[in-house]
Amino acid sequence: MQILVVDDETDVRDLFQQRFRREIRNGELQFNFAFSGEEALGFLRAHHSEVLIILSDINMPGMSGLELLGYVKEEFEMPPTTMMMITAYGDDESYRQAMALGANDFLVKPLDFSVLKSKLSQLNS
Repeated sequence: MQILVVDDETDVRDLFQQRFRREIRNGELQFNFAFSGEEALGFLRAHHSEVLIILSDINMPGMSGLELLGYVKEEFEMPPTTMMMITAYGDDESYRQAMALGANDFLVKPLDFSVLKSKLSQLNS
């Protein structure tokens, strides 16, 4: 299952590769990383049929995760199956906006990787 992680914090790549080492090695999950909403859109335009899940931070410079969510739902006939929004601010307004735009899930930083792994394994079965 191919996942695109979108976050302006570059250390996220190392964190995901460390936390999902076994799943990556077993070929269960494949991660790609984009460090801005704009970069994520470019990746999706080139690989949109391959990406099944997008995990996107909401608060990023330039295009926000919510803007990215809107573009993805609008631009792609077959958007990725699941879009999970991630934010350090678990406020009701961000949650409402994300859900109104079509997000499938809403996670709060710091990420609980055991919860995320559980959600991903449910999607992968």
